[in-house]
Amino acid sequence: MLIIISFELNKEMISIQTDPETPLLWVIRDQLGLTGTKYSCGMGICGSCTVHIDGKATKSCITKVGSVQGKSVLTIEGLGKDGLHPLQKAWIEDEVPQCGYCQPGQIMTAAVLLKKNPHPSDADIDRAMNGVLCRCGTYQRIRKAIHTAAGEVKHD
Repeated sequence: MLIIISFELNKEMISIQTDPETPLLWVIRDQLGLTGTKYSCGMGICGSCTVHIDGKATKSCITKVGSVQGKSVLTIEGLGKDGLHPLQKAWIEDEVPQCGYCQPGQIMTAAVLLKKNPHPSDADIDRAMNGVLCRCGTYQRIRKAIHTAAGEVKHD
């Protein structure tokens, strides 16, 4: 059954006709053409598909698009308001990516962490980032980049 679902995507209101049971990830990637959010496990385990829903880091592969009706969704494409977000800059500066596949999920998860905790400790970072797997093992560089970005993130 197809219905119209309306929500804010990257600060713009959209309406899309789709099956409300479709995973949000597939709507974002296949129907809306935003391919920064990655598919990996499809079970909400790896975190590569992380987006923000009403400011909360959420795994889009297990989130039904019908559940975002009237909500705000932010993808990696919408993270930087005017260019690159401080986390994206830190990721480049600190040479975080190896293969880069998990990085959108890492950055989106880190953005929620820094919004809640502007100056996290290593333990805070490890706890918050625990739900996003990096097969290349760049965890030390991820932690360093989060510390680098911490002083640059503006808090609304």
